[in-house]
Amino acid sequence: QLQLVESGGGLVQPGGSLTLSCVASGSTWTIYSMGWFRRVSGKQRELVATITTGGRIEYADSVKGRFTVSLDNTNKKVYLQMNNLEPDDTAEYYCRGELPDGYYWGQGTQVTVSS
Repeated sequence: QLQLVESGGGLVQPGGSLTLSCVASGSTWTIYSMGWFRRVSGKQRELVATITTGGRIEYADSVKGRFTVSLDNTNKKVYLQMNNLEPDDTAEYYCRGELPDGYYWGQGTQVTVSS
């Protein structure tokens, strides 16, 4: 079992920056990867970025060069630094943790990019 709590969402103007944080608790010693997904109302949840405990990283094409994912494996935290935000980045952002028995999700944090 894994519990995930996100923080850091909010309202930001286009071109601005935000950093999302997610802390894991529970069976954290078996975490294989952590990452971020997002969902726009009425659409399916989509990949933003993931990182394994071995350091392998994957980004969605739409965020490459603007977003950076990082993992504090000691404290079981994952971060998403988001720069040059665009209105299309507006979504509910979810933290995901991967254990041998499957995926676990946080409750989400809203990011709104608007002037």
